[in-house]
Parts: sequence; C-alpha cells; structure tokens
Amino acid sequence: MNEPIDQTLAGCVVLVTADRRSAELSAALTRRGATVRHAPALGMVPHIDDATLLAGTRSLLADPPDTVVVTTGIGFRGWIEAADAAGLAEPLIDMLRGTRIVARGPKARGAIQAAGLTADWVAESETSAEIAEVLLDEGVAGVDIAVQHHGAGADGLDEAFHAAGARVRSLVVYRWGPPPDPAVVAASVRAVAAGEVDAVAFTSAPGAAAWLAAADDEGVTEAIVRRCSAGGVIMAAVGPVTAKPLVERGIEPLVPDRGRLGALVRLIIGHYGELQALDTIAGPLQVHRGAAVLDGHVLALSPSGLEVLRVLAAARGSVVLRDRVLDVLPGDSRDPHAAEVAIARLREATGSRALIRTVVKRGYRLELAAQS
Repeated sequence: MNEPIDQTLAGCVVLVTADRRSAELSAALTRRGATVRHAPALGMVPHIDDATLLAGTRSLLADPPDTVVVTTGIGFRGWIEAADAAGLAEPLIDMLRGTRIVARGPKARGAIQAAGLTADWVAESETSAEIAEVLLDEGVAGVDIAVQHHGAGADGLDEAFHAAGARVRSLVVYRWGPPPDPAVVAASVRAVAAGEVDAVAFTSAPGAAAWLAAADDEGVTEAIVRRCSAGGVIMAAVGPVTAKPLVERGIEPLVPDRGRLGALVRLIIGHYGELQALDTIAGPLQVHRGAAVLDGHVLALSPSGLEVLRVLAAARGSVVLRDRVLDVLPGDSRDPHAAEVAIARLREATGSRALIRTVVKRGYRLELAAQS
C-alpha cells in the first residue's frame, strides 16, 4: 500500500505569480495540501509566430557567429521549435555544430544535448555574470557572439561583450508581455497585504519586478514588506537572480540552493514543516490558516475547532485558560460547558484523547512529546 503524500501545506494559501510552468508548480504544491492562487504577473509572447526571432535566425545562418551563448533550456528548445516551424531547424543545428556553444547552467546544457549538440563550456553557477567573466577574461575583441536571451531580454551580456570589442547579435526566444489579467494581479497584492496569503512563489526576476510594481500601483508595498518582516508571509524565489527585485525592496526571500521548481517546492514545504511543527505525543502538529495537520494527516475540524487548536498550539504545552477557549468560540456564551464540549469534539477529531489534557479548575493544554 502506498504511503499517503505528506500534507504539510494543508491550510496554507500559496500565491503563484508565474505564467510559464505554473501548472507544474501549482500541482506540486497542491499535492502537499496547499490552496494555490494563480496571478501571473507577466504574460509571454509566443516564439513560433515571432518574426523578429526568425529574422535573427536567418541572419545567423547567412553569417554564422563564432560563439553562441545559450542562457535558458526552455529558450533554446523554443528556438529550435520556431526554426522547425519555419523549415530552418536542420540548417540551424548544422550551423551550431560549427560554433562554440556556451551554456548557462545544466538546464541549458540538457536542451543543447537534446538537440544532438554538445556544449563546449557550462556556467555551473547558472549566472550570466559567470559567462561574462570567463569570456571577457579570454578576450572577445573581434569575436562574433550570438546570445539567446531569456524572456527579460538583455541581461548585461550584450553590453559587456560589445564594450570589449565583440560583434553581438541577440535572439530573444520568448518575450514578456503584459499580464493576462491585470485585475487578478492587483487583487493578489491586496490579498497579500491583507494577510490572506501565507507564501508567494516567484520563478523569474521580471515577474517579481512586475508583481512589486503592481503592489506599488495599489499602494500596498509597505504593508507587504511589514508582513514579510514579521513573518506573516514568506516570499520564495527560485534563484538569486529572481530574488534580486525582492531584496532591493527590503524583502529577504527564501532561495533554494539549486534553481529548480522542485527545490523551490521543497523549500516552502521545509519552512512550514520544520519551523512550525509542534512535537506532540500524537505526532508532529502544524496549524495553518485553513487546516491542521497531525502526524501527516489533515484533521477534519470545524472553523471553531481549528481556532481552539490554534490557541492550544500557540501556547506550546502551557495551560490555556478556559476563558481563552470561550473567547475563540462563536457567540457570547461564558458557560464552562461550552468549552468542555469544544474540547471533547477536538479530541475526537484528532483521534487521541490523551493529546489535550484537562487541567482541573484552570483549563487545557497540549501534551508535548517532551512532557510525556
């Protein structure tokens, strides 16, 4: 029998700001129990119908460059697909075989290999800065360099190579455009400022910058920065380049060691699983915005039951007075019996009568593993 997927993110609301590969990211988060909101901060211009890209490709075929810099795997694949749609894939690949190919990271190298080609050098840091440093150290004066850019367009490579005397030709395989629904983006920044979101995931620097610009337009940037500082919401960026627009605004996002969507998801899971888990006698307990997870299982709780459990968890094993329990129950009743009924229902929902202990004439407490 297969083990159930851990539901660490149950009750967490995660905002995904990406358009490209958003379904993959959302599915990975949803499998872990998260409620995902989708607000693409930017759209994308399709590459296959991009006349500028095809014109640049024909220029390279007519006058092949010495070096081709491949900055993204998806961009390189898109370039080949666009060329194929125009009947240029075979001559493009033949041309690339006669050039020096430089790849920005393993994903770019993988796409190059998938086309039957070999990268001559790979920037393992996955940064354009490393490419610029190495090529400029070698000397590029008089060298003809073609640069396949990611969606943001120029990333400093063109200017650096041109200033050093190279001939530079750019190919932007997909370009960022306006968001598919600006109203959704505006609503998303207001929701984060209002405390309705637990985490925001970013997969590109242009997307992060555009989302922050929407926050500026809505007048909620300061409120978002304050929530981040207080730990009320986390920002998670797929890599340091993506994180830069956030850092420039005073936000310190979570950034995985490796720039992969899977690593980004694991980082978010780790944050909520490790930092907020309470070690009880019934297993690890996490209480999030809309649900609670005990020993990897989502508890079937009413809204009032969730609030009572939240109060108990916040006390971290200390006694919660009966009046405090009554405070979070609906209505104005101060009848001690109402608190007893709520606790009894909570015990039933957790499946462990020993998890919540009654402290006579005082209140209730969670039994932590360290107390047993």
